[in-house]
Amino acid sequence: MAVMVAPTKSNLIKAKSSLVLSKKGYEFLDKKRNILIKEMMVIVEKAKSMHNDIYNILAEAYEKLKKANLTLGVKNVEDISQGVPDDEYYEILLKSVMGVDIPTIKYKEDNLVPAYGFYSSNAYLDEARQMFKEVKSKIYELAEVENSAFKLAIEIEKTQKRTNALQYVQIPKYKEQVKYIQEVLEEKEREDFFRLKRLKSKK
Repeated sequence: MAVMVAPTKSNLIKAKSSLVLSKKGYEFLDKKRNILIKEMMVIVEKAKSMHNDIYNILAEAYEKLKKANLTLGVKNVEDISQGVPDDEYYEILLKSVMGVDIPTIKYKEDNLVPAYGFYSSNAYLDEARQMFKEVKSKIYELAEVENSAFKLAIEIEKTQKRTNALQYVQIPKYKEQVKYIQEVLEEKEREDFFRLKRLKSKK
């Protein structure tokens, strides 16, 4: 039950204005929620596809690494891996989707020239290195996609709560206020009309 206000014309104007604003707010938030949900569905499908790609490449990369370990020896492969430099050249930027800051990762790939000598390796190790490098790039992309999905999910939840508040609390409250004030004012007008009529008949 909405809290009743004094049945005055000024309060009627305020209630009508608040009702219009609440309806517009609901329409905006409803559109925003639908856009965010569609965006999130696209991102979730993309994440699933990327997971599959990463798993497939990793499976093949580990097969190549296994063959490199067998042909070169585990100790030699470990020694070679120690000489591979870190190349974490990435930057996190933000883009806005309906007011939500979505992270994007700008990653600079270095060339594929190995940091070890060819005499100490073979084709299996080179292929494994290239595949693991490809996986690393895809993991950066996946981190961006999954983080975006997480942020969108939070914003969808917030938008849903606001939409529900307008739909089930604010709009019904102002509708009830408008109805109540209009009924009281109309009744008062009828009473005033009959009162004037009686006065005229007495004269």
